[in-house]
Amino acid sequence: MFNALNRFMSRLDGDAPQSRQQAAGSFGFQVLRNTNLDLPIEPWFDFIVGINGRPIENPNPGLFAQEVRNCAGGTVTLGLWNAKGQRTKEMHIPVPAETGSLGLSLQYAPISLAANIWHVLDVAANSPADQASLLPYSDYILGSPEGALHGEAALGELVEDFIGRPLRLYVYNNEYNVTREVTIQPSRGWGGEGALGCVLGYGALHRLPAPLSEPVNAPGETMFDGATNEKSDSAFIPAGAPPPPSGGDYLVPAQMVGTSPVSAPPRGGRKKERHGHSPNRLIDDYFKEGEEKSRELDNAPKGKGSGVPPPPKAGAGPPKAGQKVEDASAAGSE
Repeated sequence: MFNALNRFMSRLDGDAPQSRQQAAGSFGFQVLRNTNLDLPIEPWFDFIVGINGRPIENPNPGLFAQEVRNCAGGTVTLGLWNAKGQRTKEMHIPVPAETGSLGLSLQYAPISLAANIWHVLDVAANSPADQASLLPYSDYILGSPEGALHGEAALGELVEDFIGRPLRLYVYNNEYNVTREVTIQPSRGWGGEGALGCVLGYGALHRLPAPLSEPVNAPGETMFDGATNEKSDSAFIPAGAPPPPSGGDYLVPAQMVGTSPVSAPPRGGRKKERHGHSPNRLIDDYFKEGEEKSRELDNAPKGKGSGVPPPPKAGAGPPKAGQKVEDASAAGSE
């Protein structure tokens, strides 16, 4: 069921509007190393998708470096896409006049590369994953120095190649917002299922969430990318409505629009029947039908009497005085 849901979410992501794709960019320069400690850019997680208000569409690193050198002594504006929470932001960075460099090592790569992660869900006791101190639900496997991982089956294939040998993995923890290198030794003889002894999630439902240290949107704030939460200067007025009185913004309900007074419905006469059934009408009919069936089972009289008395119940008492009694002999001669 979860695999089908993941495939459905992937199709939804693939059918996203082009404006969202252009906002985040499908390709960018992934940050591999940051030697400038004063620059708040995270290796692996950050992708540079724009520079000075223009999206990066050319993979030539020389053009990017030349644009940065042109801003020497001033500031350069970088558009950054972060894999944690899949958010885009702008950053104004001063460029030293002496070097004209930012101290970053970059590679041109697709942003979908950040989707190749595996979420650690359950960890069995005494398993290789447990001995390697993998934490359930907060650890994410990003990759391995042993080789590149592309696709859902890539990690399983790498684990099979390292059965009985130590395997190094890059693991990110969401609760502590840190990345560490973990050494794990896959094994088939540890006494449980799988070579790692843990359940892994992959796909749209298991992407990297935003760090817990980031502020959470307050109630009523929008959570969509690029949307603003500012009130408009003009009030909402239905079409054809007169202008509201001056002195403030007002909301004019549709029922109050118009100059002619609204007359009350006629009191006499038969109500006009409406086509279709409302939900309340259907519920009333359902209960009415059930009540009629209950009356039939209990032999209860209907609301409008038909004049026919109900049949006598079994074990009725003796007839009352004045009631005609048939002759027993007549009954015996039949």
